[in-house]
Amino acid sequence: MSRIKNLFALIVVASLLLTACGGGGGGGAKAPIKIGAIFDLTGATADVSTPYSEGMKGFVEWKNANGGIDGHQIEMTSADYAYKVDQAEQLYTQYTQEGVVAFQGWGTGDTEALRTKVAEDKIPFMSASYSAALLDMNAAPYNFLVGTTYSDQAVIAIRWAMDDYKAKGGSDQLKIALIHHDSPFGQSPVADAKAFTEANGGAFLDLAMPKGATDYVAELAQMTTFGAQYVIVQNVSSPAAVLLKDAKSQGFGAQFICLNWCADENLVRLAGTAAEGVMGAIPFTPPTAAVAGHKDADAFLKTKGSSLAEKGLHYTQGWWTMAVMAAGIEKVIKDGKELTGENIKAALETIQNFDTGGITSPISFSPTSHKGNNSLRLYQVSGGNWTQVSDFISAK
Repeated sequence: MSRIKNLFALIVVASLLLTACGGGGGGGAKAPIKIGAIFDLTGATADVSTPYSEGMKGFVEWKNANGGIDGHQIEMTSADYAYKVDQAEQLYTQYTQEGVVAFQGWGTGDTEALRTKVAEDKIPFMSASYSAALLDMNAAPYNFLVGTTYSDQAVIAIRWAMDDYKAKGGSDQLKIALIHHDSPFGQSPVADAKAFTEANGGAFLDLAMPKGATDYVAELAQMTTFGAQYVIVQNVSSPAAVLLKDAKSQGFGAQFICLNWCADENLVRLAGTAAEGVMGAIPFTPPTAAVAGHKDADAFLKTKGSSLAEKGLHYTQGWWTMAVMAAGIEKVIKDGKELTGENIKAALETIQNFDTGGITSPISFSPTSHKGNNSLRLYQVSGGNWTQVSDFISAK
């Protein structure tokens, strides 16, 4: 009997020591918040995913250095999935089994493939995909979009093209071409862009940009035959730069409008003078435009011997996407609720007019809509820089 009493006493002492050291969540260190993430660091979209991933990691490091989320450190586990859906699914399963309470994804194909599993697991999920299909509250109740959807980006671009065409005295039928990445990401805005163009009396052509192509002369010839006056590009910056240089060498005179993933510094660097005059539908303010939302990221990068001007627009996207997720998590903790996926989802759904310091239009979610915003500013390449040419424009 005395042995049993002694063993019980040892267990009690050990338990008290663990609690004192934070092992039991008492007066010691608070438990870390586990978040999973995947990025494309070696695949087809690595040129834009790499700075996006660095922005997300940068925010986590900055936030942790400044006390974390109400004293809890963010523990983000991430890996390169090389833009392969099967690897994304494998990593998602691994990280959820390790206890993550939220997830940061990347591409359209993998985000759409994961949405059913995400809903079943009740894991709040954000990604760099702004596909309108992710706003279906029945099919994707745990997906949240911080950026303006690709469909809304395309509609805003077409609205601008219509106004520009009229201002220049155009009287013939407006002809819009949308040339895109050959993937679910590229296809995402096509149907809505076509419907909007045709509903407003225009003609519409969509063309895929073949994977691995070294030139787009054939596609430019098709757009010339169609008579395109405006060309919307839904792709990342590397192939878009090739397209612009080909267009310049071929004497193709249509106005190009890049959507989110090719309207960046990489495009200007790679295309050179061929980028001059290109319009950009950009949901996130580039570093060339000074807004308050750039200050923390820039100051953080300067401690690392870098700057936001060096890292670029997509770093900002990653930084603020994580900031929005962190805001939802912080509300759960401050409300004294258990940190579960369901509670984070509910907290995110209360966010109204979240201020990103001018990086985006204010972000709002609700229980019936996870569409963060439907507005963006238009920019144009002038003298090698993206110059703002409009205030926020809504897709409505």
